[in-house]
Amino acid sequence: MKFIVKTMMAAALVGTVASAAVLATVNGKTITSDEVNAVLMEGTQGRFTTLPKEKQDELQKRVVDGLIMQELVFEAAKKDGVLDSPEYKKQYEDISKRIEKQLAAKVWQEKMLDAVEVSDKEIKAYYDTHPEEFEQKEKVHARHILVKTEGEAKKIISGMKGLSGDKLKDKFIEEAKAKSTGPSGPKGGDLGFFAQGQMVPEFNDAVFGMKVGTVTSKPVKTQFGYHVIYLEEKQPGKKATLEESKPFIEQRLKQEQFQKEMEAKTKALKEAAKITYSKE
Repeated sequence: MKFIVKTMMAAALVGTVASAAVLATVNGKTITSDEVNAVLMEGTQGRFTTLPKEKQDELQKRVVDGLIMQELVFEAAKKDGVLDSPEYKKQYEDISKRIEKQLAAKVWQEKMLDAVEVSDKEIKAYYDTHPEEFEQKEKVHARHILVKTEGEAKKIISGMKGLSGDKLKDKFIEEAKAKSTGPSGPKGGDLGFFAQGQMVPEFNDAVFGMKVGTVTSKPVKTQFGYHVIYLEEKQPGKKATLEESKPFIEQRLKQEQFQKEMEAKTKALKEAAKITYSKE
């Protein structure tokens, strides 16, 4: 819910462009790719394009859902006459007065930020001198069956002995749907892709030591219970390319330069102003 509220607030200041792709329509009101991308880039500090494809899809869906909810709530409020109520008008007036200076400062700062230019040479220099920031860890796509006892887990493993290929995968999915107590059970135990270190140590060590297309030979115990794991895919670790990292680096360098300029600007404004402090 907090994410949806933040999405609604961030989207309120984003304009739409006629050429933008329409991602959803809510009672005739369109939600465009420009609106969604602006929220995504702001929320990930310019790193959205460097995220894994499945993560990009997940975040985009959440933002689109948030904007849909924003539109539905607004329509409901209008229908209930909220916009014409004295309470709404009073609060709108109060908020407008409070944010007038903040909004002016925000737009002023945005113009300053937009004016900052970062060269390709500077971007490459940052990429070359901060290699650790662009290393992407090894990832795996796994499924699991979570049960309460070791005996249950051993019985499931025993029932899949002698199977391989699609027969093993299909049997695992069937067992996961029928017996797993984890939230991924209805999806055949599918955990999607995850990187080294994302899972609890016992699970992490087991799954990253497996061969693709196999099931753990013995149950894996964690604080959640006993797991039977099937390894579906492996993606080796790699370094994000300069092209993939460029939006993030450019945004970061612009922000750093902007901060320096803002500090100098605000210092000059303060020195030029007549400021007095009241004595207690």
